[in-house]
Amino acid sequence: MLALSRVQVPQLAIIRELIAAVGSAKELLENVTDIPELSPRMREQLCDRSLVELAEKEMGFIESNNIKLICFGDKEYPYRLAECPDAPLVLHSLGNADLNARHIVSIVGTRHASEYGKELCANFVADLAKFVPGTLVVSGLAYGIDVCAHRAALNAGLPTVGVLAHGLDRIYPGTHRSTAKSMLEQGGLLTEFMSGTDSLKPFFVQRNRIVAGISDATVVVESASKGGSLITASLANGYSRDCFAFPGRVNDQYSQGCNELVSRNKAALITSAWDFVEAMNWEVATKKKSVEELQTELFPELTPEENAVITALRADSDGLQVNQLVVRLNIPINKLSPLLFEMEMKGYIKAVAGGCYRAMMR
Repeated sequence: MLALSRVQVPQLAIIRELIAAVGSAKELLENVTDIPELSPRMREQLCDRSLVELAEKEMGFIESNNIKLICFGDKEYPYRLAECPDAPLVLHSLGNADLNARHIVSIVGTRHASEYGKELCANFVADLAKFVPGTLVVSGLAYGIDVCAHRAALNAGLPTVGVLAHGLDRIYPGTHRSTAKSMLEQGGLLTEFMSGTDSLKPFFVQRNRIVAGISDATVVVESASKGGSLITASLANGYSRDCFAFPGRVNDQYSQGCNELVSRNKAALITSAWDFVEAMNWEVATKKKSVEELQTELFPELTPEENAVITALRADSDGLQVNQLVVRLNIPINKLSPLLFEMEMKGYIKAVAGGCYRAMMR
């Protein structure tokens, strides 16, 4: 099976049919010349001795690095992914993740995530952990939203899996190596590529089908009008999986993709983890709590005035200016200004562009 995994992706469905017809991958490789239905190109690929030689070499790497090789048809193969016509023949897995967990969600988005997008992603994952503990979070370990989703899952105690566009002998980008190491203890890494495979551009697109196919649903947090996250969303649609997107301001470059997905009915609009859980009809461990209840849990040490500031800022994702807070909270400017300064020093709020303040994630 490992040798056959080197055959080009568009032929995977045909390869699986051939294996089923002859009985096993070994039988297929040993009887290539006796199968008249094969095209000349396919016959040439299957007769290439280097397929077996590479597989034998890879088995040495797999065994020496405690990698789990999961073949199509194995009990541990992700059953959701197996339903996809272009599912990989083999998966190389590191870590302790259950790839057939009861609830799996893929979270994707732009590599150029804004601070708002990162907070949105972290907030979504943190709340998801409260509503549906044990949910497996899947993404691609890339810059931006991907790594934010992984780190948020680690912080929230959720298992998380990174699907790689290269072999398990490397991590790209290298700056995410420490995050990847933590994921091995609380999830893992997954790829269809052998060791020695570089992270070439076509492989990122190829791995997106695993991200879309392995989960119950895909959530797009931020995306430009073009990009890998939109490809993943399109694949999810093609696999008849649920797809969701967070909306953004119409003029924001990295909200255009999400807004287009929603406007074209390619994704359902959500604004919170609760929206997502309700749409998926997942059984919830705890009831939805009011904003005031959540604020008390998140910031039990704050004074009533400080909690009022947090509540007001959380109600407006764009942030609020000092004069707007004065009006909404009915607090004099000479009292509000030092209050805001003290809260910023404590890390509860953050000054952003336009003279605005925004509540920070905790």
